[in-house]
Amino acid sequence: MTRRTAICGGLVITASDEIHADVLIEDTRIAALAVPGTHSWSADRTIDATGKYVIPGGVDAHTHMELPFGGTFASDTFETGTRAAAGGGTTTIVDFAVQSVGHTLREGLDAWHAKAEGNCAIDYAFHMIVSDVNQETLKEMDLLVEEGVTSFKQFMAYPGVFYSDDGQILRAMQRSADNGGLIMMHAENGIAIDVLVEQALARGETDPRYHGEVRKALLEAEATHRAIRLAQVAGAPLYVVHVSAMEAVAELARARDEGLHVFGETCPQYLFLSTDNLAEPGFEGAKYVCSTPLRPREHQAHLWKGLRTNDLQVVSTDHCPFCFTGQKELGRGDFSRIPNGLPGVENRMDLLHQAVVDGHISRRRWIEIACATPARMFGMYPKKGTIAPGADADVVLYDPHAEQVLSAETHHMNVDYSAYEGRRVTGRVETVLSRGELVIDRREYTGRAGHGAYIPRSTCQYLH
Repeated sequence: MTRRTAICGGLVITASDEIHADVLIEDTRIAALAVPGTHSWSADRTIDATGKYVIPGGVDAHTHMELPFGGTFASDTFETGTRAAAGGGTTTIVDFAVQSVGHTLREGLDAWHAKAEGNCAIDYAFHMIVSDVNQETLKEMDLLVEEGVTSFKQFMAYPGVFYSDDGQILRAMQRSADNGGLIMMHAENGIAIDVLVEQALARGETDPRYHGEVRKALLEAEATHRAIRLAQVAGAPLYVVHVSAMEAVAELARARDEGLHVFGETCPQYLFLSTDNLAEPGFEGAKYVCSTPLRPREHQAHLWKGLRTNDLQVVSTDHCPFCFTGQKELGRGDFSRIPNGLPGVENRMDLLHQAVVDGHISRRRWIEIACATPARMFGMYPKKGTIAPGADADVVLYDPHAEQVLSAETHHMNVDYSAYEGRRVTGRVETVLSRGELVIDRREYTGRAGHGAYIPRSTCQYLH
């Protein structure tokens, strides 16, 4: 028995089009779009989208559920984190499985599959964090690409934890040039930053705001430049994660002007927050400690410009929440011990819609940077990221006029504060379907753990 759902009367927005159309869903997929009044569909369920946007479910290509960091764990599980994501209009996440030094990629991937399986409210995929480059790791990269884990993250930061030196980075890039994988880079000069951290603490500069001062924008730009040139030497594409500094954007723009396959991602925290938050009195600034760090406000205009000129292509969240009480507090008296990460998986679509309202980006660009491009970048398009016949029925009814105030009291992320506490935004998710199933029905969660399916991915669709 085919189950049919019709979504009628809305404005369908994709990365390429805005059309008044009715959408027909059969079981888990979109079957047809039609001009209202020109069809006589019989449906088991009709959803009235009058006055609403009908948009593809968001694709958040950078989350860290249950990530071990600094002696603790990210506070969202795959269950709580994906439920919150759904509430915010995101229907696919790509999380990071972690290879620990001395272990294989396979062990790390298996561990993350075990955490996620049967627990997700929405669909999910994995990138692989490569912390230990050796001959076995390089061979495993080929195998992972074949089975649908097609992107690998390396770190120029965090010596002693995730850090790779230039030789290890080059080897992994050479391998990805051969196997079609995409290297994702955390571009900060971690060796130099550690010196500055040590010197700041020796001077008694222990407050959260010094986290931003030691992780200098120039050291993000330098690492970004170095990653680009290593990728060029390897003949490999490069995706730079969580770009926060105008100097780093300039490096990406230059590389793209040279015709290199270099891509950049930024996050809502860099677009909406700044070092003013890190400097909040008492220990409040700890709530805003993440890496790359928040920058002075003047960097924001350069990030928005990068999103408009396509020097930055994707907005992901780097969702990695730690509770203020008991987790962020581990760094009282020593900013270097504050767990790095912010909650945001639930807020991304709304904040970016606010950017549409504010005139930073167009409606189609909103969908492009939040849905279509991340799906293409990581090999899931057109199954994910658009509304078109044959696509998965991941559909969001979005009320562009509803106002809401972002707050920890009303969010669904498993964390005791909001990075956007008290911020008023225009626009709100009304109803969410994941593969044709109602996960959010008029703002009420109706989904279930285990509905979310694992998505094996093809290689980056910008390179074919």
